[in-house]
Amino acid sequence: MSVVPEPRVAGSTSARRKRHGASTRHVWTRYWNIAKPYWVSREKWKASGLLVLLVLLLLGQTQTEVLFIEQTGEFTSALAAQDADRFWASIRRCLYILIVAVPTYGFYYFVRGKLGLFWRRWLTDHYLDGYFKTRTYYKLNANTAIDNPDQRITEDINTFTRQSLFFLSIGIGALMQLIAFSAVLWSISRELVYFLLIYALTGTFVTVYFFGRVLIGLNFYQLKREADFRFSLIRVRENAESIAFYRGEALESSHVRGRFEQAFQNFNRLINWQLNLNLFQYAYNFLTIVLPSAIVASQVLSGELEVGRAIQAAAAFAAVLNALTVIVDNFEDLSRFVAGLDRLDTFSGALTGKAAASLKPASRIESILDSRLALEHVTLQTPNQERTLVHDLSVSVNPGEGLLIVGASGGGKSSLMRAIAGLWNSGTGCIVRPRPEEMLFLPQHPYMVVGSLRSQLLYPNHIGQKVADEELLQLLEMINLKDIVGRFGGLDTEVDWGKVLSLGEQQRLTIGRVLLAKPRYVMLDEATSALDTDNEESMYSLLTGMNATLVSVSHRPTLLKFHHQVLELPGNGNWWLHPTRDYRFGW
Repeated sequence: MSVVPEPRVAGSTSARRKRHGASTRHVWTRYWNIAKPYWVSREKWKASGLLVLLVLLLLGQTQTEVLFIEQTGEFTSALAAQDADRFWASIRRCLYILIVAVPTYGFYYFVRGKLGLFWRRWLTDHYLDGYFKTRTYYKLNANTAIDNPDQRITEDINTFTRQSLFFLSIGIGALMQLIAFSAVLWSISRELVYFLLIYALTGTFVTVYFFGRVLIGLNFYQLKREADFRFSLIRVRENAESIAFYRGEALESSHVRGRFEQAFQNFNRLINWQLNLNLFQYAYNFLTIVLPSAIVASQVLSGELEVGRAIQAAAAFAAVLNALTVIVDNFEDLSRFVAGLDRLDTFSGALTGKAAASLKPASRIESILDSRLALEHVTLQTPNQERTLVHDLSVSVNPGEGLLIVGASGGGKSSLMRAIAGLWNSGTGCIVRPRPEEMLFLPQHPYMVVGSLRSQLLYPNHIGQKVADEELLQLLEMINLKDIVGRFGGLDTEVDWGKVLSLGEQQRLTIGRVLLAKPRYVMLDEATSALDTDNEESMYSLLTGMNATLVSVSHRPTLLKFHHQVLELPGNGNWWLHPTRDYRFGW
């Protein structure tokens, strides 16, 4: 169970390939690496207290079950003997046991649910810390082994915490049942105990050996393919307008249906294998109804054993068998749990950097914090090192002296901006940059956050920041968006701003963010491409008026006057640096 193989399918080439990044560590090692941080965290005392309470409630459950089975045998024997006093005394004892059993069972599920909820909250926060730390969410885009991180944080963590407590509970409960009922069963029939051990071990071996690896593999790929199908629908929703303009409904529909077909085919195979497992489980469990009675029948018929004791033996037999065959009875859920565990384990490794160690480039661009911005002998490559974009580039952008980056499409302009931002570091050389809070990057396609118009302007520093309404209204007027407040009902209106605003309006809104944040360096990657010449000149005038140093990527000659140098990237790794006054666009 330590390796999750991809299920073999006739005629499928991909089904015979080894799953990329599959962990070969033992399942318990993987499980403990995920579970341990919570149980040694600051919440360990609360978690341990709830766990102890859960075990005590399980102990109470087991004890009430033993007492109930004893009284069941007692009043059955009383009925067979036609002893009314004995019968009603047993019924009264059952009622007393019930008074204790009801709250015990109720609070058991309450405590288990609370512990699972607290565990999920801590684990989600823990994974989100790693996800957003050092821009891991961005780096994971290049890691093909980590698909659908959103599902892993939401569904897989939720399943992990709930199922962990479920299996822990049934495991501890099974152990308690085994101890409690084995003594009862041994006192009635030793033959039942010997038969029970052989029967349970045989069933467990057959389940794990014949169904284990295939079902775990099928469940792993079902999780992946369901997530892919859901993501394809989300992608259509997010790009609905572009698809509509292209009239790409047929192609997108085919793509979505293809993703669903993969999920369908895998689930169909999963159902077929579950049928085999269910047939075995039902036959296996059905025999437990017949066999105990058959084994003790001769003793009952000969009068050596009361009818009530035989019923008690059958109940004890079933309880001990359930304890010994907990894997057989819960194998379908267990296979899904192990499949999700593998996904969470690889994701955890990616967040901590262990799984991505092999993806790190042999050579990296160094980074130095300083008050200036400079690139010193920088050779920039794509993250996979397949292409060199710029070779041995040296340029300094002193405060107040803007840099305009120009060149052919695909020449590496936006890639150079990514390197300056620290997103790409594959290559050699050194980049000297100010502190992150002193720089603000504006991409060509603005990011509109979920929230109000106020939060759009204050992003990314809106947490705890208070700016007077008058200042925000004045700012909107400066960026030619004075009417936007009236159109949508105020600064605190929440709408989908990415859909209700044009691209030009969104670009002007991001300029407003810069004017509020007042960074020392502003990096604009064609951030005014959707604006007309007058609006673009107005926005750049506002930026230069706040004494910010501009580094711009653009194809427009009108922006030359806002910069002191021009860096030309022809796209073959070469570069040329020109004073603005001497440069003329040649394309």
